[in-house]
Amino acid sequence: MPIFKRIGVLTSGGDAPGMNAAIRAVVRAAVSHGMAVTGIRRGYAGLINNDFIDLESRSVGNIIQRGGTMLHTARSIEFMTEEGRYKAYRNLVEAGIEALVVIGGDGTFKGARVFTHEYNYPVVGVPGTIDNDLYGTDMTIGYDTALNTIVDAIDKIRDTAGSHERLFFVEVMGRDAGFIALRTAIACGAEEVLVPETVTDLDKLKTYLVENVQKTKTSAVVIVAEGDDAGGAIEIADKMKKEIPDYDMRVTILGHIQRGGSPSAFDRYLASRLGVAAVEALVDDQRSIMVGLINRKVAHVPFNQTIKHHKDIDRSLLNLLYVLNT
Repeated sequence: MPIFKRIGVLTSGGDAPGMNAAIRAVVRAAVSHGMAVTGIRRGYAGLINNDFIDLESRSVGNIIQRGGTMLHTARSIEFMTEEGRYKAYRNLVEAGIEALVVIGGDGTFKGARVFTHEYNYPVVGVPGTIDNDLYGTDMTIGYDTALNTIVDAIDKIRDTAGSHERLFFVEVMGRDAGFIALRTAIACGAEEVLVPETVTDLDKLKTYLVENVQKTKTSAVVIVAEGDDAGGAIEIADKMKKEIPDYDMRVTILGHIQRGGSPSAFDRYLASRLGVAAVEALVDDQRSIMVGLINRKVAHVPFNQTIKHHKDIDRSLLNLLYVLNT
């Protein structure tokens, strides 16, 4: 007999390519264990509003290659209140949903940790965010696809930059973390990268652009994480134009294009593996944990650890970018 008769699955926070593959894996793993599955639409808001649908193996066919999330996603202010969480719990009990798999990022897991603590309710998390900033997993679902999307875009920008002998400031996502910016800077051969984890010295950037870029290269790309302490790409470019008025500069903000698109082979694999692992964790009577992948092995990380600990960028990669640009 299965440990649970019915489990629920939801996606919350920002969408990430591979979320559908994770939903598919959760549903089919649960069915293989003899459990029924309910999909909760629009994240925690769906828990409060009874926005439930039954899911079967056929329901999740032909979605592994689709971007976004078939269950939709939303941020719920009401779930942050005790009253909201009580509504969610009452709806789960009335629907016969005995455990949850939540797919999302840091905010998703914070909500799940509070909920499971208040009601002793089994919840297992699957890391789905393009930012790759969650402690307890080497990669998050959606990160690899986002990198490939950005690299493809910057390669095209390079063509224009070279043709017109311009400097492009390209802004990528990363309000609190520079994982995307740093990896894509190396992959694209960018001349410089600005990330939230380091203090940006605009005088030093000006000197670098004048002495090492303008004099030796006909074009250049500077990648800026949106959370850089000196401002976004537009603000930084405006400051540099005042300092170096004869340098032809342009700004490109990639925006939400980074979230979309069909997931890469790796993200499909990662989502499939972690989705199954989440169900197996519930079957093993685990709760209040995230399933991650560390050194290519599935790891169980308590929510309080993945929320409490900050995952830092590999700072040696900053030096690597410098070496590659000498």
